[in-house]
Amino acid sequence: MTEPYAVPVPRGYRVGDWEVREPIATGAFGSVYEGRRTGGELPRTAALKFLPTGTGTPRQLAHLRELVEREVELYRRLKRPRLIRMYETLVVDDPEHPALDGATVLVLERAEGSLAAVPRPLPDPGAVLAQICEGLAQLHRAGWVHGDLKPANVLLMKDGSARLADFNMAAELEGTHAYTPAFSTPDYTPPELLWSEVGERGRRIRPSADVWAFGVLAHLLLTDCFPLPGGTPTARRDAAAAYARGTDELRLSPELPDAWREIVRDCLTRTHEDRISTEALLRRVESASGTPRASRLSRRSRRTTVIGAAVAAVAALGSGIWAAAGSDSLGEPRETASAGYGAAELRTDKGVPPAYRLLIVETAHDCAQEDVTPSLIAAMLKVESDFDPTLADPAKNEYGIARWTPSVLRWWMNADGTPAERVPKPPFPPAESIPAMGRYLCWIAPRIDTLQGDRRVLIAAAYRTSYSKVNDAAGVPPKYRDYAGRVAHYLKEYTPPGKK
Repeated sequence: MTEPYAVPVPRGYRVGDWEVREPIATGAFGSVYEGRRTGGELPRTAALKFLPTGTGTPRQLAHLRELVEREVELYRRLKRPRLIRMYETLVVDDPEHPALDGATVLVLERAEGSLAAVPRPLPDPGAVLAQICEGLAQLHRAGWVHGDLKPANVLLMKDGSARLADFNMAAELEGTHAYTPAFSTPDYTPPELLWSEVGERGRRIRPSADVWAFGVLAHLLLTDCFPLPGGTPTARRDAAAAYARGTDELRLSPELPDAWREIVRDCLTRTHEDRISTEALLRRVESASGTPRASRLSRRSRRTTVIGAAVAAVAALGSGIWAAAGSDSLGEPRETASAGYGAAELRTDKGVPPAYRLLIVETAHDCAQEDVTPSLIAAMLKVESDFDPTLADPAKNEYGIARWTPSVLRWWMNADGTPAERVPKPPFPPAESIPAMGRYLCWIAPRIDTLQGDRRVLIAAAYRTSYSKVNDAAGVPPKYRDYAGRVAHYLKEYTPPGKK
């Protein structure tokens, strides 16, 4: 190791089903190592984050456990495409190694590295920034603040896509505020937090603090310099305070493109009240980067990656042409990494096309309603269209894999809840249709009354008619019982043993 690690773990050390391999990174509170699974299911590799919750003074341990609990709670409750995933948590039971005994280990999705370690300039910084902003929007919609957005906490995957990570400073909103520990990275701390009071629960923070940090990060990635003057973090912190008091100005680099200049200015306002909202920021960033969500979903990435292969196959199914990422040039589609993805939540041996599995599972993960599951979405797609992306039923004005009508699809295409300005021509691509189905089901789920029967089947019936008709009938209306029965059949088919 080239630097002292907060938690030194020898190569070959075993914890659970994992064997420690190479060191990846370290911070003040924990260290991360590559892990190889020695048995059990996929994934075969992961990032093992060791946190020394078994050693230290009582005060240190109480503080560290609070940080660990924040991070674990967020990982357990939120599964979003732009957030690094947690597979499991472990506790080291090894009295013979006192420095490790009692340590908490987070088993996380393995990334290629952090944004802090990538040489700049990046080949396409706008696309990376769009994905970072999308991750912030996913956090904020779920009612959380990251609290420590910086390059080291943005991880890059094999396909170059970005994920947010390191959530020990994250906090759940209570109204307009959340409460976090009273420290953060100076270069990315908004001025209102530099002199904020610290109470018993920590420091009050708003989502606008993440927006400020994003503005700093965007300026850094696009120009390789900070937007406030100073040769050290302390000097730049003082410059931020002077800027907030009105005695200094932002000094944005002349290399910053005009569209991004306005975005950065709207992130780095003197007061949080004037700062751009996260949803408006996401739309602006997507426009400036030229990477709207729909095109990012259908973009073909490296052939070896899960997301790239799955989405390329989805896009190919919609057009009738197999992309190189998932097939031989003129032959049958090759097996992709997405084929086994989500096997713990969706049967992979019962006819759900491999190209759609990742999209189905990720769509379900985007909804916090426990009844909106991958097996429900898959069962409904089977009943609606038999997974046919080219379905066209002009008599009912329904098209595509989820049988959308254009006027209804328009309301569910955008993740921020705003109706789309334009709807693709029928038949609608699965990369739009399936996430839109998930959003609609997520909206329906809490509106179904407490009724007898499988709530997933009731939600499916409401998709076909309306939640009010299901509530009025105290169950599935007679007209839709055949439909609901077929959904129930495939729900049973697609749900793994032991799962709901």
